Amino acid sequence: MTAARARGAAPPIRLLHRALEILRGEEGRLRLGTLNMLRTMALAGQLATVLFVRFSLGFELPLVPCLAAIGAGALFTVVLRLTYPAQRRPSDLEAFLYLLFDQTQLFAVLFLTGGLENPFTLILLAGLVIASSSLDLRYALALGAYTLALLTALAIYHLPLPSEPGLPLSLPPIYVAGLWIALMLSLGFTTIVTFRISSEATRMQAGYAAMELALASEQKLAALGSLAAAAAHELGTPLGTIAIVSKELQRELPKNSPLAEDAALLRQQVERCREILGRLAHHQESDGLGPDARLPLLAFLDDLAQGHRSLRVQITVEGAENPPVVRLLPELRYAIGNLIANAADFAAKRVRVSAMWDEARVVVRIRDDGPGFSHDVLAKLGEPYVTTRPSRAALSDEQLGPSATVPTQSHAGMGLGFFIAKTLLERTGAEMTFGNAFDGGASVTLAWPRDRIEVQSAA
Repeated sequence: MTAARARGAAPPIRLLHRALEILRGEEGRLRLGTLNMLRTMALAGQLATVLFVRFSLGFELPLVPCLAAIGAGALFTVVLRLTYPAQRRPSDLEAFLYLLFDQTQLFAVLFLTGGLENPFTLILLAGLVIASSSLDLRYALALGAYTLALLTALAIYHLPLPSEPGLPLSLPPIYVAGLWIALMLSLGFTTIVTFRISSEATRMQAGYAAMELALASEQKLAALGSLAAAAAHELGTPLGTIAIVSKELQRELPKNSPLAEDAALLRQQVERCREILGRLAHHQESDGLGPDARLPLLAFLDDLAQGHRSLRVQITVEGAENPPVVRLLPELRYAIGNLIANAADFAAKRVRVSAMWDEARVVVRIRDDGPGFSHDVLAKLGEPYVTTRPSRAALSDEQLGPSATVPTQSHAGMGLGFFIAKTLLERTGAEMTFGNAFDGGASVTLAWPRDRIEVQSAA
């Protein structure tokens, strides 16, 4: 039985660790200044509403207890402002406790002003939205359960709803029960939807951060290759001068002179330097790391596959004659190389990289003879953190250090490989599709408009 898998070759270990930090949000995602600002706005709204109802509408309500409850919230905010800087990011637990206080303070005001019959009871959902969008799910659920308990208490125990003197207002119990059910459903729906949207945004943010790091690394490699070629070219002239001078010295000095041996050694070392620089320039040109680098498509694919061939896995590149000449963009190098490496990881014996083209499109297909994609995650491939490899989060901090290495076959993955590849390829105009071949194994198909990657011949 073959194990189902979702695939995604892992980026470098530091990139993975950085993306994991972003996903975890270990320092908290809310600034204390933001929480204080939201609490201040809520308290100002409560104070304005209480004063308006009492003095403008003339409704009877327990003014002093209401002001005391609002004052407690204001005092709490002042203490936080004086104790911590606004830029501080509290942990999830601290933020949860702050929101717990806010819900309790608002409960006190609502208890004094009609309980669930008060139309402003809906404001209790605001704290839950903040928790669901910025805290860990367990804290959001805990705050939701606490808020549900408060709503239930407000439905049963509360002071009368403020009304005109001599005209008490009491809503029918069936209506209050309907309000409780509606608020309970709204509470659950708000928690789930807000958390899902927030977590999706966080995952995408972390995935894009990892993608930018990967692309920056590839661009630095390209810049280093260009710098090496420039250095080889610039050093060629002074080395040529030294070679001429050493040759003249060798000719002028007597053959039995000790200096003649030194001149011969100097000339020999100069020639060695020129050979090294020549190999360096040739390597840069063959790797296509220059700013105007280009290669025929099949040669480019074969170059990307070369580093992943082994005795265990045979990688073949197939295509017709006269392939298009493509620009060697860093996005193409990283993304296609990542996909080939991933196929080699899971292949049993063979990986086939085939290329087809016509006047309008260029298509590259990467197929292996491994177990194929899992049907459970096939539709989600290309999203960040979709993988069935062991979780990177399960590893210890020591393993996530700078000296940690990433094995090719059994390493833990975070499911970023396909997301990064897909996003980078879409930048080049490619369409990326995943599937399983009829004869077994996974298949990834890339298709570009031909004019997006082909180098146009000069007129």
